[in-house]
Amino acid sequence: MPDTTRTRFGLVLLLYAAGLCAAAQYGKASVLFPALRALYPEAGATLGFVVSGIGLLGIVFGLAAGLVTARLGFRRLLIGALLFGAAMSAFQSTLPALPLMIASRVAEGLSHLVIVVAAPTLIAQISAPRHAVFTLTLWSTFFGVSFALLAWLGQPFAERHGAGALILLHAAVTAAVAVALVFALPRQRSLPAGPRLSLRAILRQHGTIYRSPFVAAPAAGWLFYTLGYVSLVTILPDYVDPAARSLVTGAMPFAGMVVSMTLGVALVTRLGAIPVIVAGFALAVPLALAFGLSGGSAWLAIALIASLGLVQGSSFAAVPELNPTPEARAEANGALAQSGNLGNSLGTPVLLAATGALGVAGLTLFAMLCFAGGAAVHLRLAALRRRAARPVSR
Repeated sequence: MPDTTRTRFGLVLLLYAAGLCAAAQYGKASVLFPALRALYPEAGATLGFVVSGIGLLGIVFGLAAGLVTARLGFRRLLIGALLFGAAMSAFQSTLPALPLMIASRVAEGLSHLVIVVAAPTLIAQISAPRHAVFTLTLWSTFFGVSFALLAWLGQPFAERHGAGALILLHAAVTAAVAVALVFALPRQRSLPAGPRLSLRAILRQHGTIYRSPFVAAPAAGWLFYTLGYVSLVTILPDYVDPAARSLVTGAMPFAGMVVSMTLGVALVTRLGAIPVIVAGFALAVPLALAFGLSGGSAWLAIALIASLGLVQGSSFAAVPELNPTPEARAEANGALAQSGNLGNSLGTPVLLAATGALGVAGLTLFAMLCFAGGAAVHLRLAALRRRAARPVSR
């Protein structure tokens, strides 16, 4: 990060808007899921890939995305990614046949991946050191805020004008943000290209990163978080009282964001990121069980997602906490993008299959396994870090 003396908060907010558009690439399908189910009645569990197919490219190219984006230029690729995402949304607004819809969602994943790599890197570059924690914590809320806006504003809009109209509105907003960034972003905003890329080097990098209990830890926990978050925000409202469904759909992501920005920040400052992540996962397990036993309590549904707010912001904070060098942080962020896309892609289809077979019991079991797994993997990696830090006795 350069030694910037002042922060361009207007540009930070514009880059944050790009993040909101990226999160809405997931969120538009999530809030429209009941409408999509009616539009594609024979899809069954395959319909989950309309929500999660956007993450497939990120699974393969997550680690490489940072290197490629740095080489080709953050500004150029961010604007191009927004325009490409707008084009995919415009096509999806025609509500094409299911195979074409899924194919366009997979292609849209390229746009999503570039945005979530380039935008936070640019935010770090234009933030003064004294503001960087605030601006990057703000960035970490983009998913929850976008989902809340779509639930509170987008869902009524879609009910009034149709699913295609909401998707087209997303295309228009995404294109508008791209045009604004053409004029707002300085032209020289790229990192050094680094060594020449090759398939062998990228594969070797995967092995090195995922063997490290320091670099891989944020991504390992993030996999379990993303397996549960998008899928639960999408499916869980189906299991609450219909009268409370709209409230739950909007309040769940907002509650997670509020907890992340308040209690999460306070606890990370005092305890460090990893204990807070483990606490969030550990709290979510009994809340998931309580929701299943309650018969679908709206407030327990909100509390469950709120507890994950402790995982959300803390996972981003864990990257610099565990990795002191810029190179290690870049690798950790790439792994975070990769594991997040894997979790987002698998979560909704797996949860649909679980609820199709077992109903609310399947949802409860899925959530408990996800969040217990997240706590367990962080505890295991913490033990490996302690072992690596201990001197070897002879």
